[in-house]
Amino acid sequence: MTDTVHQYVLQNTDFQRLLDALIKRGYQVLGPTVRDGAIVYDELKFAADLPVGWTDEQEAGRYRLRRRNDNDQTRFGYVVGPQSWKKYLHPSEVRLLTAERSGQTFRILNHESAPPRRAFLGVRACELAAIAVQDRVLQGDRYRDPIYAARREGVFIVAVNCTQAAPTCFCTSMGTGPRTRGAFDLALTELVGPGKHEFVIEAGSDTGAEVLAELAPSVASEAVSQEAEAAVERAASQIQRRMDTTGIRDLLYANFDHPRWDNVAQRCLTCANCTMVCPTCFCTTVDDVSDVTGTHAERWRKWDSCFTQNFSYIHGGSVRSSAKSRYRQWMTHKLASWMDQFGSSGCVGCGRCITWCPVGIDITEEVRAIRESPASSSSNSKESSHGNP
Repeated sequence: MTDTVHQYVLQNTDFQRLLDALIKRGYQVLGPTVRDGAIVYDELKFAADLPVGWTDEQEAGRYRLRRRNDNDQTRFGYVVGPQSWKKYLHPSEVRLLTAERSGQTFRILNHESAPPRRAFLGVRACELAAIAVQDRVLQGDRYRDPIYAARREGVFIVAVNCTQAAPTCFCTSMGTGPRTRGAFDLALTELVGPGKHEFVIEAGSDTGAEVLAELAPSVASEAVSQEAEAAVERAASQIQRRMDTTGIRDLLYANFDHPRWDNVAQRCLTCANCTMVCPTCFCTTVDDVSDVTGTHAERWRKWDSCFTQNFSYIHGGSVRSSAKSRYRQWMTHKLASWMDQFGSSGCVGCGRCITWCPVGIDITEEVRAIRESPASSSSNSKESSHGNP
């Protein structure tokens, strides 16, 4: 690809052609749809499966869907829901192996089939950043996760630039949005107005350019490109939450005993919602199960969380037995020690942990409280964030 970005216009009435082009190439198209009072990710075959005319209302501890204005048929007029693309790349449950005994014979089997070729439709900028983080963690190091790598390989990404923000968004603080950057094949910006509904579209890879050429879109005029840019800038201007990341690693390391940790512990339910909805959290555990006959057993890998007491269990008990120690471990790892391990923050500013916390704990507020009133004295060190409560 050249450095020049060529933008085109795809009319809303032609949107089905994009899905058809991907399906014809053998992709299972996955994207947003409305189910059970939320916008979730599932297989799409028709453009009508998208959340047409729906938007979401989000605040700390609150998520609601509502219809947009009358006759507003916006397809991507929401922000992010409870699910991330981690659902497909690093799934919540994976069977690692099966063991069977028949008489004197004992066999170890692996029944996992190869994942289908997939196209992700509707990937937001913060989610692109989250996928890049998981790429680094799960396949960019010497300890490569073959399950993630197999699911990640060949994924076709259709990104969508945000044209509106939720009150819980803070991607601008993390440098991850609302404009899509990074590895995408196609990127869309939806423009809706009186007598107009179209998508400004650009290719980010050779494969994306091939699909785009098949759609035969019209070339975007300078005015249309500027309108798309203004729509993204408008979304950025709507973002009210902020996280000052200046020196945040050292700030958290130096405030291991800050009284704010006790304050948040009084509210935290240690329910693990924040880690389940987080698009970058990757911790797992392994369970072995068997049938009643004792002839069949399976080993499963499942999502786990640093908020569960057994997560830090070693001989003699849990290292982090209190809510205080578990919340502190999560936030300090996400915003500080993650940098030491992987070279970047573990937070992309999507705001899911704020929205889906039952008691509305706000990670940006917790950072602000520590920054505005740092501990007066401390003998803490970096190693403290990994130690005892």
